[in-house]
Amino acid sequence: MKARVVSTRVIAGVAVALFAGSMAGVLAMPAVGVAMETGSGWTVTVVAGSFGILLTVCYARVLWAAFLRRLTWRHHLDLAVVAVISYGVPLFAGASWFGLPMAFISAASVVFARAAVTWAVTLAAAVAATLVMLASGMPLPLALLVGAVAMPFMAPTTYGVAWLCHVVDDLREARAELARRAVDEERLRFARDLHDTLGHTLHAIALRAELGERLVRTTPDAARAELAEIQRISRTAVHEVREVVRGYRAMSLDTELDGVAAVLGAAGIRCDRPALPEDLPGHVHVPLGWVAREAVTNVLRHSTASWCEVSVYIEEDRVILEMVNDGGPGGAKVVRGNGLTGLAERMSEAGGSLTTEAGGGTFRLSAAVPLAGAAA
Repeated sequence: MKARVVSTRVIAGVAVALFAGSMAGVLAMPAVGVAMETGSGWTVTVVAGSFGILLTVCYARVLWAAFLRRLTWRHHLDLAVVAVISYGVPLFAGASWFGLPMAFISAASVVFARAAVTWAVTLAAAVAATLVMLASGMPLPLALLVGAVAMPFMAPTTYGVAWLCHVVDDLREARAELARRAVDEERLRFARDLHDTLGHTLHAIALRAELGERLVRTTPDAARAELAEIQRISRTAVHEVREVVRGYRAMSLDTELDGVAAVLGAAGIRCDRPALPEDLPGHVHVPLGWVAREAVTNVLRHSTASWCEVSVYIEEDRVILEMVNDGGPGGAKVVRGNGLTGLAERMSEAGGSLTTEAGGGTFRLSAAVPLAGAAA
């Protein structure tokens, strides 16, 4: 955020210095001419210098606030001071000061919030400048040329610089917002992947540990096999967590279905490992693999199932994964937790859908991914 403010201030500072310097030059040149003609150099210098400093300060304050979007009621008072000097000096001191109304015209174009007010004030300022030039003794053709043609060009110049500062400011804010959203999306991805990865793995380890505890006295060999399986799952979990952190978490539906059958079998739930259709597109493995992993975790955590049926098939232009078990909730309403909500988000990102049904003591989860187009 600091870089955004400094960059905008640099642009605004350079623009204010150029505009304010130009206005000071417009005031200084006739002052030098009057001093040389009258011979009263010190008097003209003091008077013109006082008006010049006041005009330059108020003018610069208005432009600075307008370029940085910090206008307050005080800056409207500054604009009033600019108007009095811009029109008062030429009116009472003569036509040689004809350039001063440009200060008010340029400042008025960036002060008012409503475009209609800005246009009205700018046109009125140009007409007033023409009338002041006529009142100061300038010929009508020259007064029309200066007041109605030359001076209004200051308005779009100042407005263009203000617009540039605002665009730069908005662009930097947009980039900062995109960066914040990217961070939020990465945090969401990390939390979702970590939940889906560790939730499944920790439940698998807990089941293997319980099974090993039951077998350690009766069947030591089988207990040692379960301990070895726990070690293997733990090493796999460490590897998967590292992939989640790096953002390279890969998923294979074939591997996940092997894990589903093994984990459910260890928990005493009957489940046959389904065969995958031939020539299954590669892009369906990741979303359906996550579905298989999270679904089996839900079966272990939230049901008392004795069997689970898993099937993968192609219907029309979709690949469908279905998991049905006999441990459904008592009612027909399914309340989605973090796991199912995360799965629904994954399927939506892949262009697919996720549906859940409960009834008759069973629970059905169905996920569909398009055969084509999901990769894009």
